[in-house]
Amino acid sequence: MTTPDDVQRARTQRRRRKHERQALVFGLLIAFLAVSGLAAAAVYTGAVDAPFDRGFSEEEVVRDQVAAQPCLPDGTLPVPYQQITVKVLNATNRSGLAGQVSDALASRSFVISATETQEAKLNDVRISFGTQGLASAYTLAAQFPTANLFYDAREDASVDVALGESFTELVPAEEVVLAADSPMASVDGCRSLDSITPEPVVVPTPPAEEGAPAEDAPAEEEAPAEEEAPAEG
Repeated sequence: MTTPDDVQRARTQRRRRKHERQALVFGLLIAFLAVSGLAAAAVYTGAVDAPFDRGFSEEEVVRDQVAAQPCLPDGTLPVPYQQITVKVLNATNRSGLAGQVSDALASRSFVISATETQEAKLNDVRISFGTQGLASAYTLAAQFPTANLFYDAREDASVDVALGESFTELVPAEEVVLAADSPMASVDGCRSLDSITPEPVVVPTPPAEEGAPAEDAPAEEEAPAEEEAPAEG
């Protein structure tokens, strides 16, 4: 038979077990919050990398694909600037860039054949040339802080320079590392010219001017009517 004392003891045990469960739950919760706080502090201070960190604070610079760079024959001297014909192409969205650079090159005695806007945009400076323009390309490349050489199938000694988004300014004339009697150095990792297949020459199509009237074809002049010969009497 259950006595009042037994009932009281049972109630006391239930309360004790309830308090123990509550203490366990609160203890686990406090431990979880403490660990989370320490982890957050470690990430904040940089001691631990966040798992979702993708390094978006710094934009990656995407460079153009670089073709095989040709070597210079031993002993190749710089070409006099006035003997180099250059076409300057603006491969950026900056208006007037080709004109500014062509004026600067002309002031150094380079011969400017044309300035154009290139539809395909670039990041770096690209200098295009054919077999006869290798030395001219290296001479022109010395005017730029960095430039990629692009060997194509043109048959003359002309060179093209396409200005990419990373271009800011030419190397100051007094700092260009060239001497008329000192052979030029080839770029690192270059290959002999005869081991490189030249790329096809790309002829850019200049954009049509908006609002330009179409040229009318000249009307054909009507031939004068032949006069009838007088009838013989």
